[in-house]
Formats: sequence, C-alpha cells, structure tokens
Amino acid sequence: MRLASRFPPRAAPASPSPPAAEARLGRDDRAAETGKPPRSKHARLLRARRRGWRAAGEWLLERFLFLNGVAAILVIALIFLFLFRETAAALRQIPLASWWGATEADFDGNPVYVHLWQPNGDRPKYSLLPLVLGSLLVAVPAVLIAGSIGLATGIYLAEIAGPRIRGLVKPVIELLAGIPTIVIGFFCLATLATLLQNATHTQFRLNAMVGAIGVSFVIIPVVASLVDDSLRAVPVYLREAAYAMGATRWETISRVVLPAAVSGVTAALLLGMGRALGETMIVLLATGNAAQVTLNPFVSVRTMTATIAAELGSVPKNGPWYEALFLVGGVLFTITFLLNLLAEIVIHRMRRRLAL
Repeated sequence: MRLASRFPPRAAPASPSPPAAEARLGRDDRAAETGKPPRSKHARLLRARRRGWRAAGEWLLERFLFLNGVAAILVIALIFLFLFRETAAALRQIPLASWWGATEADFDGNPVYVHLWQPNGDRPKYSLLPLVLGSLLVAVPAVLIAGSIGLATGIYLAEIAGPRIRGLVKPVIELLAGIPTIVIGFFCLATLATLLQNATHTQFRLNAMVGAIGVSFVIIPVVASLVDDSLRAVPVYLREAAYAMGATRWETISRVVLPAAVSGVTAALLLGMGRALGETMIVLLATGNAAQVTLNPFVSVRTMTATIAAELGSVPKNGPWYEALFLVGGVLFTITFLLNLLAEIVIHRMRRRLAL
C-alpha cells in the first residue's frame, strides 16, 4: 500500500481525435489494399516537393511558350511596319499613276501608253503590271500541275495505300520538299528548258512554263501532305455508312470523302499558290527575266521575287528605284498574306464542319 501510494498507476494514453484517427485509418486501409507499407512523413514531404517542382516546371513552360507566341507576333508586326514604311516612302516619291503605266514616244515620235518596268535611265518607268502578270503566269500553271499530282498522291496515300507502302511513299514525297530550290532551278535551266523547247518548238528557251514546272516540284509535297491530312481527318463512320449503302471504294472517295474534305483541299491549293508566288531562285534562273505584258506562258517573263533578288543589291539606298523595290515586296507580301489568311479560314471552317 505504501509503494502504491508513492508510485500511482500510469494514466492511459489519450485516444486520437476523430479526424486524425480517420485519416490514419484511411492511409492504413489504402496501404493494405495496395500491399505497400504506409508512407512515412519524409516520403510524403518528398512527394509534395516533387509535385511543387512539377507545377513550377509547367508554369515556366507555359510562360516560355507564351513568350514565343508573343515574339512571333511581334516579329510579323515589325516586318509589316518596316515593309510598309518603305512602301509609303515609295508612294511619296513616285506618282501613283506611274505604277500602272507611262507615256512614251515611239520611233515616229508619237506618244504611246506603255506598261514597262525600267527603273533606270533618264525617264524611269515603274509599272507593276508586267511583274504581277509574270508572277501569275508562273504560279497559276504551277498550282494546276502540282494540284492535280498532289491531289492524286494525297488520295492514294489516305485511301488506297497500305501501311507499308504509305510508310515508304510519304517520306519520299516529304524529302522532295527538302531539295534546295537552286538545284531545281539549275535542272530547269540546263535540262528541262531544252526538252520543253524541243517538244513544243517555242521561240524562247526560258519561259514561264519552264519556271512553272520547276516551281510545281516544290509545291507537290505541300499539296500532297495537306490533302492526305484532310482526307484522313474525315470521320470513319462516313466511309462505313457509304459502304453499308453498297458504294464501291471509288464512289466512296469521289462522292463522300472528297466532298467532306473539300475545304482542306481548297486550303492546300491556296497555300500552294502562296508558295509559288514566293519562290525566287527557280524563277530567277528559268523564266528568262524579261518584264513584258503577256498572257502567253511560253514567253519569257519576270516575276516580282526575281526582280527584288536581281536588283536590290545593286541600287543606291533610299533612291526611287530602291523604294520601288520595297513597294514590289509590299505588294507580294500582301498577296501571300491574304492567301494564307484565306487558307486558315477555310481550314477552320473544315474543322468546325467535321467537329475536329
């Protein structure tokens, strides 16, 4: 009794609070279900730290991508400002009517209204009409050639070719886009021009058609890849419904798949047109570089890009000729920008139509 009075019985441990007990039981139950021992406090701290690092990395990546997008927009805006600032200077120095044509005396001294690009000399002429027509005479046949071949290639890859053949053909087509355009221009200059002249008996060896065929080599991979992507984006249930109705493969392609992907095909042709208008080295070597007003594709022409590439490095800065070349670049930039914008609108319409 004396010992019991000196050493009282030890108090029972206090039971944990209900929320803490439930949390511990929940961890124990989860550990029992997964067959793993319950995590220690150190392991939970490490996991929380990793989660924090992951969130910080995702935040940095989002900001990096956002800054890249803003930088791209700023670069395009600065190009716009620089180009159109020089274009405005050209419009201030050269009368507006001179961009269409000028009055020139013929051999008999009679005044004749001509459309000429002759920015040098005593009476320079800055008509943009021969340059614009020359660019169109190259770009339109190139798009027609590349559009037909690229459309057929895209249909074959998307609807007919098996996985093995597709895996072989598509890389070859995309490799064609990696060939330097100077190489294609040399081929057109040395070989294709002679072959075409012997076949058609044209007067001019270098002409718009030679340049168009050379540019079509560059456009075919663009059109084929975009057509392939557009056709493969068409939902499978449309094909299955056509087959269930008794349609053949060609009827399904021509009457179901192609009409559903017509917006994507149109966008491919528009982007190909913009690519053809912006080509420089092929047309500089293969078109003859004669600035004349004509609608004959077998005549030598001069494009806007070839004019800028051939003349910009040899003219005095800030003179009328120098500013006129910037106006040519502004016209070209505006045309290609509008074509690309129209293509993006068409692609957006196709995606909304197919609910992609």
